[in-house]
Amino acid sequence: MTEISTKPYLVRAIFQWCVDQGLTPYIVVAVDRHTMVPSRFVQDGQIVLNISPDATQSLVIGNELIAFQARFGGVAQNISVPVENVSAIYARENGHGMAFEVSEMSEEDSAEPAAAEGEVMASPEAPDGAPGGGARGHLKLVK
Repeated sequence: MTEISTKPYLVRAIFQWCVDQGLTPYIVVAVDRHTMVPSRFVQDGQIVLNISPDATQSLVIGNELIAFQARFGGVAQNISVPVENVSAIYARENGHGMAFEVSEMSEEDSAEPAAAEGEVMASPEAPDGAPGGGARGHLKLVK
């Protein structure tokens, strides 16, 4: 029997701590072909996602996958990231959280993402016209 990683349990624990404290949980994700995120928000092969209950719908933090729906630019999108690609989870307001090692992606994984029908996949490269200079993508709550 293979040992189950502690990472998904730690991600869930930090998420719950953030929510209990009234803080906003963010995750940093290494983007590869297994990651379903909007490509225009990917910078340097990573994306930062707000996973607070106010910013997501149907959030599931499983042992293998984190999946939810969120709005990007007013458009609802399905987001799916492997737990193994999460490099950090932290509270936006104070930066408290936890960082994780992410295994090196193979050339095959970091190459072309495979999009499912109706899904927007991210590529590791930022699209033309994307803001540069260290700005990070984020979700914005619109009421």
